[in-house]
Amino acid sequence: LKRLWRRSRSGASGLLYPLLGACLWAAVVGYKPVVIVHGLFDSSGDFKNLQRFINESHPGTNVTVIDLFDRSESLEPLWKQVEGFKAAIYPIMQNAADGVHFICYSQGGLVCRGIVSTLSDHNVQSFISLSSPQAGQYGDTDYLKYLFPQVMKSNLYHLCYTGIGQRISICNYWNDPHHQDLYVNNSDYLALLNSERKNPNSTEWKKNFLKIKKLVLVGGPDDGVITPWQSSQFGFYDDNETVVDMQHQDLYLGDRFGLKTLAARGDLLLCTVAGVEHVYWHSNETVFHTCMEKWLD
Repeated sequence: LKRLWRRSRSGASGLLYPLLGACLWAAVVGYKPVVIVHGLFDSSGDFKNLQRFINESHPGTNVTVIDLFDRSESLEPLWKQVEGFKAAIYPIMQNAADGVHFICYSQGGLVCRGIVSTLSDHNVQSFISLSSPQAGQYGDTDYLKYLFPQVMKSNLYHLCYTGIGQRISICNYWNDPHHQDLYVNNSDYLALLNSERKNPNSTEWKKNFLKIKKLVLVGGPDDGVITPWQSSQFGFYDDNETVVDMQHQDLYLGDRFGLKTLAARGDLLLCTVAGVEHVYWHSNETVFHTCMEKWLD
């Protein structure tokens, strides 16, 4: 009997100790919360695959897809969206002593830049910009044809660089390489974020932006919507519509809002994936494992 008792106790321990170890490991690791901000015409329900990828690779992670400015409401001006998303995200930040991670898709990447630039006490660790037009947009895409069926990209500046145009989100980052004076002087959002126009808050915004620990810029040549696709990594057209990459852009060379500083710190990362169309970035498992997974610890 004694021998049987010892054997049963040994078997129970063999099962119990690994289980306790796994529980303790999960408690110690305590993955940081992940906040996801959607893009133009999206809603929170579009990100179920991304939530699943995160929960499979980082079990127990608190993942929040902010349910604001869905579908047609995503056309609201970006500063309005920044304030709305900021109010929803701030309590998550306050409850995360070790900080949060951002995954911000398409137009949402620009919203997230507005948040981290204007929020002095944010605690964003990894900011993953997922195929977002960070340097602006200039292209005859399906989105443009849907919104402005009678307008070509070469003529959209007539609308976008007006007070009325700046009430439409896409016009807040419409960057016409042939009308840069109009863009700089009339863009109420991107030109200010990029410090391309004098802004009394630029020093403070740069300081806030540089509080992020990592900036991961994800994009690829088969996107089909972000135009040029290199805008997802701060490249953009010159006035001949030749793409100039980030490292040769004035906003990088002049370190206008902190990109060059991030690069010098080793905290600016580019992740390029071919073969991914714009609407599939957040549901592509290869993209997740290649460009996002390691930055969510």
